[in-house]
Amino acid sequence: MKIKPLADRIVVKSAPAEEKTASGIIIPDSAKEKPMQGEIVAVGAGRVSDSGTLVKLELKVGDKVLYGKYSGTEVTIDGEEYLIMRESDVYAII
Repeated sequence: MKIKPLADRIVVKSAPAEEKTASGIIIPDSAKEKPMQGEIVAVGAGRVSDSGTLVKLELKVGDKVLYGKYSGTEVTIDGEEYLIMRESDVYAII
């Protein structure tokens, strides 16, 4: 990974979008929804609190997480798409 996020930011590789419904219906590209889960591939050092101490992140590389539908900023690195977001944008670890 050639990217190192700063402060309390994380880099997430989104899970692939669903190709079929549970009943087997194929979903066309125009109707696919953005995935809301992925795997963390890089984390920052943490944020600095008001008192000046470093607060480390709870998340770590390899965690599978759920996040908001429109969270983060999409970036492309070496042909791969990633999301950069703050730790607070993550709702849960799966």
